[in-house]
Amino acid sequence: MGRALRALRAGVLVFHGVKTAGLLANAVVFPRLAPAPADGLPAVSLLVPARDEAPNLVRTLPTWLDQPVLEVLVLDDGSTDGTPDLVHELAAGEPRVRVLEGRPLPAGWLGKPWACHQLAEAARGELLVFCDADVELHPGAVSAIVAEARRQSADLFSVFPLQRARGLGERLLVPLIDEVLLAFLPHRLLAMPVPQAATANGQLLAFWREAYDAIGGHASVRHAVVEDVRLAYTTRKAGLRLGLALGGPYVEARMYDGYAAAVRGFGKSVRAAHGGSRLLLTADVAWHGAAYTLPWLLGRRDRGWAVAAAAGPTQRLVVNAITGRGAPWEAALVPVTPLATLPVVAVALRRRAVWKGRVVG
Repeated sequence: MGRALRALRAGVLVFHGVKTAGLLANAVVFPRLAPAPADGLPAVSLLVPARDEAPNLVRTLPTWLDQPVLEVLVLDDGSTDGTPDLVHELAAGEPRVRVLEGRPLPAGWLGKPWACHQLAEAARGELLVFCDADVELHPGAVSAIVAEARRQSADLFSVFPLQRARGLGERLLVPLIDEVLLAFLPHRLLAMPVPQAATANGQLLAFWREAYDAIGGHASVRHAVVEDVRLAYTTRKAGLRLGLALGGPYVEARMYDGYAAAVRGFGKSVRAAHGGSRLLLTADVAWHGAAYTLPWLLGRRDRGWAVAAAAGPTQRLVVNAITGRGAPWEAALVPVTPLATLPVVAVALRRRAVWKGRVVG
């Protein structure tokens, strides 16, 4: 074995060691939503930006109506699939539900921050819960969210839903969200003065109104493709507290309908998640190929590579156990996952990314 290959093997083993240590630490300390009483709740505004979300709303909107919230505001952001009419139909006779007609997108804004900004302007609640249209809130969800946000003294509290995936393509890509979070952000860092230790999931963000206004709300991230992560950084930089938890049985989502949709969805944001750098994104993909695919090609001849080959699937088993996803057979997909991300990278490397008819990067 050449010197370069030995050095690569050593780097891969160190990487897997650090990642496994992070996962095991978070397996113990990373919070999960837990049962909580519904009494003593603040006035909660459930705020939903919606652009062509009719297929999701059939499944998710009824789950929101079971929550003890002051209001449910759905902003129709130029939908062409009958989204506002469907909301009116599903929520007939429910006075807490209002459909807002989105105003035209101003220069310098991206679509989702602008939609959320308008929702916040219209909201009357003390706690603003921004919720994507693909998120289901099961009985007790809002009570659990409020209780955990209070327990963590969080000014911004974000929930990572239980990610549901169907079919091979979705299962190759969607679990990476949880894997990155749980491996590389030890939850205890959130209590330390490390502003860079920040992330959030835009699928569900709960902001106390005072904190939201203090950082300038979504106007402060108006041009950010990954506005959720930027909000987390902005919150911590302002000296406010960020809280995170896993949704467990209370909050779940199915982000994409099939592999092609997942490629488009991840492709629109993954370059921004790498600081907008094509070089860094390309290097990251190459590294993951070396860390997860290459060991399976070399592991039969070398014990070190065999250890690395076993590490990736083992990590996926741990991640799925922590989140409650189950599906242990998904671990067998890990060696080919770097190859499945290549179309995502191809989308991300384009000069412009398009999502739901809008340029987003």
